[in-house]
Amino acid sequence: MATETNTQAAPKLISVTPTAVSHVKLLLERQEKPQGYLRIAAVGGGCSGLSYKLGVEDEPGPADYVFEEAGLKILLDMKSSLVLGGMVLDYNDDLMNAGFSFKNPNAAHTCGCGTSFGV
Repeated sequence: MATETNTQAAPKLISVTPTAVSHVKLLLERQEKPQGYLRIAAVGGGCSGLSYKLGVEDEPGPADYVFEEAGLKILLDMKSSLVLGGMVLDYNDDLMNAGFSFKNPNAAHTCGCGTSFGV
């Protein structure tokens, strides 16, 4: 018997650059989860109060917003949407700064490494 959830399609709450989309899709392939979802979340912790968290999920949770960017399925929980709405997720692959970067218009301040923020 299927369980009804509150999962809802949402307008694009977060933008993901083409470079980041390509990198996430490559990671999903390597993990043998090409149909997986990218979860983007804000969690407590870090030197500025909140930290960004990225993960892979097999399916949405009951209170997730679900949207797509260039075929990449993205999950965002309602609580995180309050502080991450309008954010741009990018990926840099240069030698000095390889990794994901977060451009969050809601962040009042960030730490030096860019992985935590305060609102």
